[in-house]
Amino acid sequence: MSQNQLAEDSVQEARAQMVGHMADLHRLHLVLANDARSMKAFSFDGRALAEIELASEMLEQYLATSSAFLENMRGRFEARLEFLRRGEPIQYANRDDAPGHAEFWLAFSRLTAVLRRVGRCAEV
Repeated sequence: MSQNQLAEDSVQEARAQMVGHMADLHRLHLVLANDARSMKAFSFDGRALAEIELASEMLEQYLATSSAFLENMRGRFEARLEFLRRGEPIQYANRDDAPGHAEFWLAFSRLTAVLRRVGRCAEV
């Protein structure tokens, strides 16, 4: 197996692992949504205050955890931007002629755009 194939396989493995974790997160979201639906029982039993308190606590904890995660990831990748930028494929005098040049900058621009979105989410 070639070095390029091994490198591509490791990228595919990392992507598959991330997709699996996102599926786990989605399942957790469904569990939390079911928990939220079950909180209606408190109001039906005349305990609306309990539903209000539980809903507030769940949402506050979720926002705090999600915001902390996003801020951590944003910090990690923003700190690596300069290093990542150095990975630009330059093999020729004219950068535009380098294989992979356009794909690299499209991916880099995507990452910086996502980091800006994450920054705006963290501010809210």
